[in-house]
This record gives sequence, structure tokens and C-alpha cells, in this order.
Amino acid sequence: MNVLVAGGAGYIGSHVCKKLNEKGYHVIVIDNLSNGHKEFAKYGEFILGDISDKKLLEIVFSNYHIDAVMHFCAYIEVGESVVNPHKYYENNVSSTLVLLHSMLKHNIKKFIFSSTAAIYGLPNKIPIKEDAPKNPINPYGKSKYMVEEILDDFDKAYGLKSIRFRYFNAAGADESGEIGEAHNPETHLIPLILDAAMGRRESIKIFGTDYDTKDGTCIRDFVHVNDLADAHIKGLEYLLSENKTDYFNLGSGEGFSVKEVIEKVKEITNVDFKVEETDRRPGDPAYLIADNKKAKDILSWKINYSLEDIIKTAWNWHRVRYNGDN
Repeated sequence: MNVLVAGGAGYIGSHVCKKLNEKGYHVIVIDNLSNGHKEFAKYGEFILGDISDKKLLEIVFSNYHIDAVMHFCAYIEVGESVVNPHKYYENNVSSTLVLLHSMLKHNIKKFIFSSTAAIYGLPNKIPIKEDAPKNPINPYGKSKYMVEEILDDFDKAYGLKSIRFRYFNAAGADESGEIGEAHNPETHLIPLILDAAMGRRESIKIFGTDYDTKDGTCIRDFVHVNDLADAHIKGLEYLLSENKTDYFNLGSGEGFSVKEVIEKVKEITNVDFKVEETDRRPGDPAYLIADNKKAKDILSWKINYSLEDIIKTAWNWHRVRYNGDN
């Protein structure tokens, strides 16, 4: 079966491509490399391009019999989305519409969408279930929620079936050290802490120590990127067999504080580094923890990696990637 992976040279997309390849799917990657890495697109055919390019999509869909499409090519930086919302709505919403239109033109009606827990906004109940209120508080979260709404409408109008995966904090790296997390600029907590452990940054900042949590710092749900990739394979199999639209939280169901993660990194790396405490960032909820029961029950998904595994694989990748480069 041919699976088109849009954004397959990025962090999560590349890990999904590896799993697809191992499962015997034929992978075609399309990526404009604005955030992806050409060397990550090693598990399928690579096409340099953008999903907003109608002519390119016409060529791809005409040359390959595509059975399903997976979409990972969104901009993901919350802060940037606030100062430059046009960039986020254009790429995350408008470009997705171009892709969906091309799919329908070629009668491709299986779609897996990389969504986010940011669609829930500031949750009123923990853990967060899929039917919790959707109140995104930034353009990034709003753009993802808009696509989810579009997908519901496209199912009703055109019979396009989709699975939406709402990620919590994706983290970790493939054990091989071949692929991992490499954003520029980096905004995710664990690689930022590892940068401090490696001496690539002077310190790690804690934004807020006065939350109503066990140690005053935010609690987050970290899920290994390979567990996410497994969920995408199971979601594809479900889509192909059941032909139903659905949506699932992807999180570990466990919460760890920022201070706990920092201490765990110090323990695993055996490096002490400077930690700075500073003011809260606007919009950061005290708790973000997934209720992942639905994915476990319907997709038979399970968590295979602990927080320790996440940090160990990320640390291995960090050392391979940066090779002691200070």
C-alpha cells in the first residue's frame, strides 16, 4: 500500500515513516524542508515540495496510487503563532485545504491528521478526555481545531474519513540514534534541558514556580515519539478496516513537573547545570495530562516507554547529533 506522508522529514513524521516502512508500507514523503531535515527522509521516496502546490500534488497523485495520506507539516510554535497568526492560518489551514481538495479530486478518502492538545486550551478537568470543551487560546491551537472542524464537514459532505491524533508532549528519539528531535529554534522542554546538560546553552529556565502543583511548577504529560508512531500505524489500520472518522488523545496519562524532569535529566546525564527560576508565561496551564483510555480501548494502543526511556533516548540522540558541539 502507498502512504503519502506530508511532513515526513520532520520529527514525528520521520519516526512514523520508519514504522510504516518496517510494516511493509510503501512510503512517499513530501516535505518543503522548512522545518524538516533531508537526512530524516530515509524510509521512503522523497519529494521536495509544499502541500500548497496544486501542480505538484497533481503530479504526485497521478503518478502514484495513494491509499492514504498522513499530515504532519504544520507550524507548531505557540509564541510565533501569536505574533504572526497569518503564517499559521495560511500554512496550517489554507495549505491543508489544498491537500484535501487534491485528495478528493483523486478519490483518496483516508486521512490521518496530526492535531494537538492545544485545542483544549486551559482545561477545567484533569485528565483531559476527548469530549472536553475545545477552547484554544492561541492561533496555533485554533488552526488545528479549524482543521478538525473541516474534517468533520468533509466527512459529512464527501465521505472523507479521518483520524485525528491530539498529541500531548511528544519527546524522545529512536533508539538507533538515526532520527530524533531537532527543531530550530528549539522550544520543547526536554531537548532544551539536554542542551543545558551538554553545555549548548548556559542554563534552563523554569517559567513559574507558584502553580498549585506539588512543587509549584507545571505538570506535563510526556509521550515517546515511537509510541506516537505506533498509534499512527494502528490508526491507519483502523481507518482501512473500519472506514470511520474518529479522534484520539495521545499521551502517557501520567504527569511530571518541570522540576522532576530537570532532576531526572541530571540523574541520567550525570551532569549538574544551572537552573533559573523566572516568571510564568501567559497561557500556561498548571496541568496538562491526557486521558488515553479511548486510544487504548479502540486502537489497542499501549505505552511502551517511560519518562526515563524518553530522556535516555533523547540524550543518546543529542550526543549523536551534536557530538559534543558546545
